[in-house]
Amino acid sequence: MIEDARVLRDDFIPAEVVHRDHEIQHLSRVLRPFMDGELADTAILTGPSGAGKTCIAQFTVDRLQQEVLDLHVHYINCWQNYSRFRVLYRILEGLGKTVNIHRQSTPHDELIDRVQSHDDAYSIVILDEADQLQDTAVLYDLHQLQNTSMILIANREEELLGQVDDRLTSRLVGSDRIGFTRYDDHEIVSILQKRAESGLVPDAIGTPEIQQIADASAGDARAAISILRNAARTAQYTNADRITSAIITESIPDARNEIIQKNLDRLTPDQRAVYELIEQEGSIDPSSLYRQYRTQVENPKTDRTVRNYLSKMVQYDLILAEGTSHDRVYKTT
Repeated sequence: MIEDARVLRDDFIPAEVVHRDHEIQHLSRVLRPFMDGELADTAILTGPSGAGKTCIAQFTVDRLQQEVLDLHVHYINCWQNYSRFRVLYRILEGLGKTVNIHRQSTPHDELIDRVQSHDDAYSIVILDEADQLQDTAVLYDLHQLQNTSMILIANREEELLGQVDDRLTSRLVGSDRIGFTRYDDHEIVSILQKRAESGLVPDAIGTPEIQQIADASAGDARAAISILRNAARTAQYTNADRITSAIITESIPDARNEIIQKNLDRLTPDQRAVYELIEQEGSIDPSSLYRQYRTQVENPKTDRTVRNYLSKMVQYDLILAEGTSHDRVYKTT
């Protein structure tokens, strides 16, 4: 049933990307100065989860590397690497320059100097989930470098730039914005057909079954691929000749639970504390939530930061927001 399991991973970057030509062309134009030996401007990619932001960034940069020698690329997920030190360390790790770096004692200025002085090559730093950075000073650090360009990926620009200070905001005003919208059902069908052709045996799944997955995904490519992966796994384990509608129906809850669990595992300690409070209370308003949160963590974040956490968890279907801004309550999904 499964011929190439890599293709069924939601982080797989295909050789051909469908239905994102405009976004690819836009980002390619932003990065074109590298082909002339110059530094490119910052690009900000925004849109809902599963809209292809990460895939398009990595796909476009990979094509650029085929054209430009001595170009370093660093992909960093800021949900896991949310501190200034972690971001800089990951860049230096990619450059092979982490010798004698100690988290507690190495000054940030020294880390920046190492990034700046690695060689004459340019770097592109892709900061995925950039709105999860707990210390946005690192954006200013990277913006100041003479050999580094950034691609910032976030669900909403206001949640990303709302955390940075004025000196950086003024510098990012001229950044190129590339907005992503959810895929429609037709586009999801095309994406799944490409994955099925590359990852499964011939005729493993039919068009009606692919349409069923598209309907269940609600325009989220990551969810659609997860459903296809779970359905293929079930078909293989049960020695089924093909992926049937019944197998897909059975796989949908498993795929959704898989996504939710992955997102839960990515939560930072503070986000986890917020989530567990909502889970414990069953239903809670933002003010009560923040009061309880402050009593349970050693170094609580600001109310604004916690509200950003809540927005992020809503976007990733970990919690539900019910009511208006005046009487809103949060519940776990």
